[in-house]
Amino acid sequence: MNSMDDTGGFAGAASDRTSHTHRLRRLTGTGFTATLAAMVATPLAAALAQAVGVDFEIPDGGETIPLSGFAVVTGFFSVVGIVIAVALLRWSARPAERFVWTAVSLTAISMIPPLLSGANTATIAALLGLHLVPATVMIPTLARSLPTRTD
Repeated sequence: MNSMDDTGGFAGAASDRTSHTHRLRRLTGTGFTATLAAMVATPLAAALAQAVGVDFEIPDGGETIPLSGFAVVTGFFSVVGIVIAVALLRWSARPAERFVWTAVSLTAISMIPPLLSGANTATIAALLGLHLVPATVMIPTLARSLPTRTD
């Protein structure tokens, strides 16, 4: 026997919808807070690298990556991570596990361009490390906000 709620719908369906909406809000709120933290941490780490002599000059154009550029790119790709997490929350039976695998794989792929950039060793090492800074902020934070299994 199914019970009806006051709105004429099934009580289970309404509570599932409320639970999903709550999870979605919690995930996005936590994700945007983590994004802000990553957007602060990454240029701070880049500034520390500059202080010890890393120039962040890319040989092809002869341009130096500005500290603000680290914040902007970190923010953009952190939001991409939130979108991936939201999609997995909606369509995956194991969103936390799938998110971790996807995010770690994308982080590994993101390390290829610095290796191919032709920059000096210090710049390449710093860029590789700077890829790990937002990853260590975003991946665990979003993974903890996702259920391990949805039934």
